[in-house]
Amino acid sequence: MRLLGRSAALATAGALLAGCAGGPGGGGGKISDDKIVLAVLTDQSGVYADLSGKNAVEAVKMAVADFKAKYGGKAVTDKIEVVSADHQNKPEIANSKAQELYDRQKADLIVDVPTSSAALAVATVAKNKKKVFIDVGAATTELEGKQCNKYTFHYGYNSYMLAHGTGAEVTKDGGKNWYIVYPDYAFGQDMEKTFTAAVKGAGGSVVKSDPTPFPNDNFSTFLLKAPGLKPKPQVLGTMQAGGDLVNLVKQYNEYKLRDKGVDLAVGLMFLTDIHSLGPDALAGTRFTDFWYWNANQGNRAWADKFKAKTGARPTAVHAADYSAALQYLEAVQRGGTDKSDDIVKQLEGHKVNDIFTSTGTIRPEDHLLLHDAYVAQVKPKSEVKEEWDYEKIIKTIPAAEAFQQPDPSCKL
Repeated sequence: MRLLGRSAALATAGALLAGCAGGPGGGGGKISDDKIVLAVLTDQSGVYADLSGKNAVEAVKMAVADFKAKYGGKAVTDKIEVVSADHQNKPEIANSKAQELYDRQKADLIVDVPTSSAALAVATVAKNKKKVFIDVGAATTELEGKQCNKYTFHYGYNSYMLAHGTGAEVTKDGGKNWYIVYPDYAFGQDMEKTFTAAVKGAGGSVVKSDPTPFPNDNFSTFLLKAPGLKPKPQVLGTMQAGGDLVNLVKQYNEYKLRDKGVDLAVGLMFLTDIHSLGPDALAGTRFTDFWYWNANQGNRAWADKFKAKTGARPTAVHAADYSAALQYLEAVQRGGTDKSDDIVKQLEGHKVNDIFTSTGTIRPEDHLLLHDAYVAQVKPKSEVKEEWDYEKIIKTIPAAEAFQQPDPSCKL
């Protein structure tokens, strides 16, 4: 991501988005600095730029516009600014960016933050600064586990949800023996742990697990060994995401592993990955998604607005970014203030019902958003009726089953 300072300033994505006259918070001291600042800390240049990136900023701007349209002159303030920064998928840069966003840019909220190691770094900054952070793009369960804190919320998905969707379902359907490859950092390590538990819990076994460099563009060493493992794995479980996943799938197809009896299961996949590869490269592959743009008319209507602004259909991350920003603003509206402690109280236990989920609850014990998840399958090109409509939802996992129980190590 772009560094702050003289070399490159924070991108002001929606500087002082204009709205109606000031509401009850304007000038009254209840809103710090007489404005609300939403910061999108994301990957704008690396392997997660497509699934999140600059379009995550657009999603947050859409939330601001919808909030202002809803409340007009009754909004708690008419001054809402959206800023963004690039963390380059590096925890040390995420740490410094988060501090600059909170301190210099006066951010009231940081949202998005793909890459688990970066998200954990930002969570620590949020705790120390006593500022609100809603993570959408990271999968690590540590955010609601032993590294949870009062000011951090986990929104969208986590590795448990992914494993107990894809891992359990593929194993129950006959994919008993797995070879797991995972990126060697916090996200991949957490995914390997949760998928191994899910596969074993469903009656399967993991023949072997191998860490891979991150980021990486050559997976040949791992893919070529798969058919020769003893016992031979029926499933290659890839825990890569974004650009790394695209590279791995291309090489999986190049080496014709499916013809050699090794099917593919993807731990984490997004619409943009399928779009990059083309549906036939992944046809029949199952994975767990947490929102799909064409699942119903409400999702599609919002996706049409998003496409008009960006030229692309939204990923689940983009929809969750919109929801997280909107729910933060609604919390400010309910409380009449942007003070972090008050916002935390407004969010804890809150029922979320918007375009991202109609079944959402922010669990007070650990700040994890519970909501329905979906087992999806990639359509072959012959079944794709329009561009971007690549997924078929084959099963809904109710919110009560999709996520893990609270971790006793989480002490808010």
